[in-house]
Amino acid sequence: MLKSKLFSSSFIASITHKKSNFNFFHCSGRLLLEDVLKERIENFVKSAPVTVFMKGTQTEPMCGFSRNVKLILDLHRIPFKDFNVLEDEKIREGIKEFSDWPTIPQVYVNGKFVGGADIFMQMHKDGEVKGFLI
Repeated sequence: MLKSKLFSSSFIASITHKKSNFNFFHCSGRLLLEDVLKERIENFVKSAPVTVFMKGTQTEPMCGFSRNVKLILDLHRIPFKDFNVLEDEKIREGIKEFSDWPTIPQVYVNGKFVGGADIFMQMHKDGEVKGFLI
C-alpha cells in the first residue's frame, strides 16, 4: 500500500504497474516511486558525503561512464560510497525516477543530486570538483 499523504484513495486504487515486479504506480502518465523504495534511496544518498549509483563498484566499475566518475573522484582524493545498480533492478530503475535523470552513474553530494557522468566530467574540466565538499 502506498503510504504517501499526497495521493487520494482513488489514486491508490489505480492501476499498479507490475513490469518485472517494480514498485511503481501510474499517475498522469508518469511513474512514481513507492515510498519504501524512495526511502531506501534517500537513506543511501544520506549515508556518506559523496555517494554514487554506478554500474559495478569502486574496485570494479562495469561501464566507462562509471569508471570515469570514479577516476575523477580518485584524482581529487574524494572518498565516496558506491551502490552497484547491477545488483538491484528496483534501485536501478527507481534512481532514475528519484533524480528525474535517465542515466547511470549518478553522483550525490551532501544528499543532493549533482548529475550524471557528463555533467560531472564537465565540472571536473571547469575546476569545480575539487572544492565542492568545502
